[in-house]
Parts: sequence; C-alpha cells; structure tokens
Amino acid sequence: MVVIDGGPLTREQVVAVVRGHAPVEVGDTALAEVAKTREHVERLAEAATPTYGVSTGFGALATRHIPLDRRAALQRSLIRSHAAGAGDPVEVEVVRGLMLLRLRTLASGRTGVRPEIVDALTGLLNAGITPVVHEYGSLGCSGDLAPLSAVALALMGEGDVFVENRLLPAKDALYEAGISPVTLAEKEGLALINGTDGMLGMLVLALDDLRKLLDVADLTAAMSVEALLGTDRVFAPELQALRPHPGQALSAARMTALLAGSAIMESHRGPHCNRVQDAYSLRCAPQVHGAARDTVAYVETVADRELAAAIDNPVVLPDGRVESNGNFHGAPVAYPLDFLAIPAADVASMAERRTDRMLDATRSHGLPPFLAADPGVDSGHMIAQYTQAAVVSEMKRLAVPASVDSIPSSAMQEDHVSMGWSAARKLRKSIDGLTTVLAVELLTAARALDLRAPLTPAPATAQAIAALRRTVPGPGPDRHLAPEIAAAENLIRSGELP
Repeated sequence: MVVIDGGPLTREQVVAVVRGHAPVEVGDTALAEVAKTREHVERLAEAATPTYGVSTGFGALATRHIPLDRRAALQRSLIRSHAAGAGDPVEVEVVRGLMLLRLRTLASGRTGVRPEIVDALTGLLNAGITPVVHEYGSLGCSGDLAPLSAVALALMGEGDVFVENRLLPAKDALYEAGISPVTLAEKEGLALINGTDGMLGMLVLALDDLRKLLDVADLTAAMSVEALLGTDRVFAPELQALRPHPGQALSAARMTALLAGSAIMESHRGPHCNRVQDAYSLRCAPQVHGAARDTVAYVETVADRELAAAIDNPVVLPDGRVESNGNFHGAPVAYPLDFLAIPAADVASMAERRTDRMLDATRSHGLPPFLAADPGVDSGHMIAQYTQAAVVSEMKRLAVPASVDSIPSSAMQEDHVSMGWSAARKLRKSIDGLTTVLAVELLTAARALDLRAPLTPAPATAQAIAALRRTVPGPGPDRHLAPEIAAAENLIRSGELP
C-alpha cells in the first residue's frame, strides 16, 4: 500500500504503483486539507469578483466572467475540448504514472478540488482502469493537457478505457468497479489537467530502466573485454581515483568484479603478452558508463524535486490566496528527459563497436570471422551487428533535443512551450533501443566466450552465459537469430543477470 499524505512520493513508490500495481490510499490528513481548501474555493465561486480558474474562462479566454449557472458546462466543455489527442494509445504504465502523480498533487490541498474527486481518481487507479491516452496532444505547457484530459474524461464517465486487455466505454468500466462518474464543479477541470505528470511519470520510469541497463552494460562490456583477450588492469581503483567521478569508479569496480577469476584473462597475462593498449571501446567503458551513471544521478535529483511539487494554475496557497503562476511549464523536466537520451545513445554506440570488434577476424585475436561455425557457408552474427548499427543510428537521432523546439499555441497566450512530453516519448524509444543493442552484445560476447574453450570465463560472466543458455543455444550452424535477440532482451528486462 502506498499512502499519499500530501507530501512527496519517492521514485520507488511510483514504480511500485505504476508497474507493480500496488494499491493507493489517500491519508485522512491530506483529505482534510483538500476539504479545507475546497471550502475557500466555493466562497470565491460565489463572490462577485471574478477569480481566474474558478469563475472565468481559460487560457486566451481568461478575461470572460462565467455566470454561476454555466460553470458546470464550462468544466465539461474544458475536458471534452482538451481531450483532443491523436495517434496510438500510449502504454498503460505511462497512463498509470500520470494518474498517480496527478492524484498526489490533488491530495496536496493546493488545487481546490473536492475530496470526492480525489476519491474517484484513487478508485480508478486501484480498480486497474486505464483511460485511453493518445500519443500526440501535449506540448508540455500548460502541462500535459490532452493526456490528463483523457483521464478526467474517464472520471466523468466518457471516453474509452482499458481494463486488463479489454477496451470498454468508461461508463461501463466505472459501473463494473462501483465508481460513480463525477460532475465537475468550479476549478476542478483545470486542476485535473494542468500538470506535468505525464512527462514526470515517464522520467521516473526511465530512471528505473536506465539504472538497470547501465548495470547490464557493465556486464556485457566485461564479457567483451574477456572475449577479446583484453586487460582489466585499466579498471584498477588507483587509476580511477585519478579522475574521481563516482559513476566511473562504480562501473570500473563492477567490471573488475565481473572479470575476477577468469581463466581466459589469466591465459594472456605476463611478459609473453604483446598487447600494449586495448581499443577505447574496451579500455574506456567505465568512463562512458560512469558518465552515464552520473547523468542519471543528476536527473534523479530533479525527479525527486518534482515529486515534491504541487503543480497547478492557479494554485490555492495555505493562506487562502488564489494565484496564477508558471509552474506548469515543463522545462525543468524536459531538459533532463533530453539529457538522458544522450548517454543512452553513447553507451549503445560503444557497445556496438565492441560487438563489431568480436566479429572482425582481423581484430578479434583468434575468433572465427563473424563467430560463424563454417565461415562462408554460415554468416554467424554478421547481420545481428547490422541490427545493432540500425538501432544505434536511430538512437543518435533520438538524442536530438525536443525541448528547444517550442511552437506557440492558444492565440499566442502560450507562446513558449517545453515539448517535454515529446522528449519523454523519444526517451522511451531510446531505452528500448539500448535494450536491443545490449542484447546483441550479450549474445555475441557469450558466443565468443564459448569459442574460447577449453579456457573458462570468470564465474560472474559464466553465470550470465548460463542464464542466456536457458533459452538460447550455444555456438553452431546458423539459426533464426531474431528470436534469440528477443530472448536476450527478455533476459535483460527480467533482472536475472549478475
């Protein structure tokens, strides 16, 4: 159970709810603060003086005072018109993330919604009801309007939702779950949609993925160093200490540990070895992986600040003031989303170079061309490296920032936007690409290490090979490789690798 008490959520709690479907509960203290703030909003709604977001129109229409008898229609119209997404539905975990993070902000007591809105959104999450949110529609300012509007639409009993693998009308899914559709009152439509929750949710999930993938990158790099008869001396802690980046030190220590006890490594130590220096893709792996780790660590600080934020416009301050602000702008999240795509692409680029080296008989130190069983008849992993190269090339394009590509909207009222949602969407593709690239390196390095027999690999890399061999056979004549790449991807995602 994850309890939302009006304070920050942790990244671990977000992942538990979004991916682990942990149940959510809003604490009594938070609900009391929500009710207290709502009372103040209702007093403002009855006042003769207009208050933006309570008794006016929105965006470029903010100067129009809306009569009391038209405000329910205003809320319905806001949600219906803003639920204007297009394209394929986004992933369930993305929608659950934006639902959870919007719920946290609503429970902060700074948005002015009624407690029943908080209860309804909690019920939607716990019932596993996922509104259909489309790929396109958010400019990341004012927040993720179209995606969050799709969620608000479902709370109203309109639109479509997923329940497990079923696509249902929202009203039917709410009825099955015993949840009553809500009728939105003053301020509530705006409060439900004016946040950066979609891009933040995707950022938190990306951090969860990248931490694990960088561990895998250390492993596959170590396997490649071992397979290519490289040295682990360059990973020594006294050398890393000369450049004291924490990520570099961690990756070097991990690679040293992964290579400990390798008979292959021992076979070419000593004065008889004529190698002077390994290629950069081997020797500099801790520097690249470490820089990626340090980038992730920086972005985690941004995510943690955002997980403590209450983003809406206008907001209701603790002293009762209702103030317009610019906190809905997605730049603080968009920049880190763009930033992460750079090291993801670079880690993948380095992995592809190591793979290519293992397949080239002129550089692989005794391995058969393309690791083929019968070179000429068999092509081995030749085209697997093509697939890697194609993915890396795509990842380089995905590393081009979205956040500098502002485009004005809302009759020039919203004249600078963050494109943070777009940055998040391309980062998810980049993470999938990194998974594929590492899967090909894992397959190739495992095959190369098998071909070094009778010399045996390190216990840790041998454990990785054994895990792979549960679904992928060892060296032999050419086989259909696509299922083996998919199996290696699944193994990486499973978390079973050392």
